Amino acid sequence: MNLRQSEHLPMSEEEEDRLPVLMPVLTDIEEAGKTLFIGNAVAANDAELLLGNGITSTMNLAVNIELPPLALSDGTVVRRTHIGLIDGPGNVPQHALGAVLVLQGILNQQSPGKAHYPPHRAGDVLVHCRGGRSRSASVIALYLHLDWPQRFPTFNDALSHVRSCRGLDETQPQAAMLDLCRKALAMYKNEIK
Repeated sequence: MNLRQSEHLPMSEEEEDRLPVLMPVLTDIEEAGKTLFIGNAVAANDAELLLGNGITSTMNLAVNIELPPLALSDGTVVRRTHIGLIDGPGNVPQHALGAVLVLQGILNQQSPGKAHYPPHRAGDVLVHCRGGRSRSASVIALYLHLDWPQRFPTFNDALSHVRSCRGLDETQPQAAMLDLCRKALAMYKNEIK
C-alpha cells in the first residue's frame, strides 16, 4: 500500500513512515510554474514517484537522516539539499529563516548544464523530514507566509493550508517547531523595519 497525494488514510506514524508520503502544497510557483510538495524520507528516496511527479530537487530538514545520491530513470540526478533541524527544542530562529531562504533559492534556481555537473533539469521540489509532519510542515508554512502574503496573510493561514494539504491535525507540527517559526517571523519582521 502506498500513501500518495490525496490518499490519506488514518494510521499510526510508524505505519505511515514505512510508506511514501507525497502531497502538493503550492502549484504554479513563479515563472517556471513549479510545484512545491511536502512528504517524507521514503518518498524522497522513491525515484519512480519523484519522476512521476516531476520532482528533481529535494530539501531534507531532518538533522538525523542522511539521504544517498539518487538518479531518476531518465538520467536526471536529483539535487539534494540538507538543512538539519532538530524535531523539537534546540533550534534557533536563524536556522528556520535560513531554511526558508534556501527553499526560495531551490524554487527559483536555474539549471544550466555544465560538463562537470551531474545531469539535471529544472523541476518540482519536495520538502521532507522523516515523516513530513513537523519540521517540513513548519518551514513550508513559514515560507508560504513570507513569500505569498497575499494568499497567506498570517502564519496561521499558511499553517492551516499546510495541515490541510498534509492531512495533519492540531497536534502537528510539534509545539516547539511552531514556537521556532513564530520567533523566526518576529526576528524577520524586526530586521526589515
